[in-house]
Amino acid sequence: MTKGKGISRPLTESGVFPELAVSMVTIGEESGQLETMLGKVADIYEIDVKNTLKRLISLLEPLMILVMGVIVGFIVISMLMAVFSINNIEM
Repeated sequence: MTKGKGISRPLTESGVFPELAVSMVTIGEESGQLETMLGKVADIYEIDVKNTLKRLISLLEPLMILVMGVIVGFIVISMLMAVFSINNIEM
């Protein structure tokens, strides 16, 4: 890029960026609309991140409910065990 070359080649060689993003950057460079294409790439991946977070949260909610149920169950059983052990001591 410092020698006046495009950024699509270094992006491809790095292997860090997805193929879609690199292709869109290449098209943007060739058409002279790099800024527009980078905006579209950002929009696409922003939607992708939002969808991934929604799926993760939808999986996490039932797990948290289960964990809370186990904690409440443990507290209830501990209290009942204490009550029953007091009953056994008096006899």
